[in-house]
Amino acid sequence: MARFLEFTSNNWQLSSLIFSLLVALFWVESLRQGRSISSSQATLLMNKQQALVLDLRDNAEFDAGHIVGARHVPLSGLPDQLRLLKEYQHKPVILVCKLGQHSGAAGKLLRQQGFTNVVRLSGGISGWLGDNLPLVKS
Repeated sequence: MARFLEFTSNNWQLSSLIFSLLVALFWVESLRQGRSISSSQATLLMNKQQALVLDLRDNAEFDAGHIVGARHVPLSGLPDQLRLLKEYQHKPVILVCKLGQHSGAAGKLLRQQGFTNVVRLSGGISGWLGDNLPLVKS
């Protein structure tokens, strides 16, 4: 650790450049994944704007518990189901996965297909449960 601090103090220009590049990388990646919303914001979207909740988890996880009114489309089958989702192209779509990590890829795909209002549920179903919100079982 002492050598790291010595290196950064002796090469502060290089160290600041590396730090700036890392910050830029994280910023670009967060933009690429799309906007994330909290559980309370998702609830407002569902109640006020009739947002589609798109659950991207596998069948067993979906059957164990999902958000009320969620439409189940596993992430692996999303490209095949796009034509069935076209009616929601200009409506809010909330993407839900287990931890909020896989919904970024789905959001990118939907935006490429012309969906205009796609958001990710921050923390996924785990975040939803962490906020003590209910799930229904199939």
